Amino acid sequence: MTLATIGSGVRAKLQDLGGAARLFLRLVQLSPVALARFGLVRDQLFFLGNLSLAIIAVSGLFVGFVLGLQGYYTLQRYGSSEALGLLVALSLVRELGPVVTALLFAGRAGTALTAEIGLMKAGEQLAAMEMMAVDPVRRVLAPRFWGGLIAMPLLAAVFSAVGIIGGWLVGVVMIGVDEGSFWSQMQGGVDVWLDVGNGVIKSMVFGVAVTFVALYQGYVAHPTPEGVSRATTRTVVMASLLVLGLDFLLTAMMFSI
Repeated sequence: MTLATIGSGVRAKLQDLGGAARLFLRLVQLSPVALARFGLVRDQLFFLGNLSLAIIAVSGLFVGFVLGLQGYYTLQRYGSSEALGLLVALSLVRELGPVVTALLFAGRAGTALTAEIGLMKAGEQLAAMEMMAVDPVRRVLAPRFWGGLIAMPLLAAVFSAVGIIGGWLVGVVMIGVDEGSFWSQMQGGVDVWLDVGNGVIKSMVFGVAVTFVALYQGYVAHPTPEGVSRATTRTVVMASLLVLGLDFLLTAMMFSI
């Protein structure tokens, strides 16, 4: 590998980063326009949020089951099985709810966005919009960006709520933990601003990250079937890694404040 090859590779990556930054700033600038035409955003909320609700709810339920079992047998060693509700709630609203929802959102909605935008590019629909003096970023990308941003916190809230119900079913109904202790420990130990608020902030950041990665990969995909498939694969890989990296940074910042 020669120095020229390394230099060209680094330059190509920097060009990609620059293009992504310009597109992100463009989407932020178009936010008032996208929200003014809320009908387009509403349609994307249905496509990204409502159609992802089933997998989010089912996944949250089984994660709650597992948390209830693992948490009970761990707390039982120290005679603190009454704190099972607090353990399940904090695990979900702080960490597992936003993170797992974002990963599922990337796998379901992110790939759909990338494939949709990539196919529009391959079918020259975006080019046709430009020929008709219609900005594809304004008309196509901006409503989807805001749809993903709004849908992610709502889906994370559903995931956490269903997960808490799953933990209650396992801990109280199946194992026999005192129901009053389960809910009272949760109510007294979960802070609305520090715990739930941090989870909401995480889910919003993850929504921006996953949705933007999906839109950008579809927008720059090569207009061929192979190019669209590669862009879809890149969306899942890059969005998942970005969510995990941002989760570490956000957690470190939140606990240091």
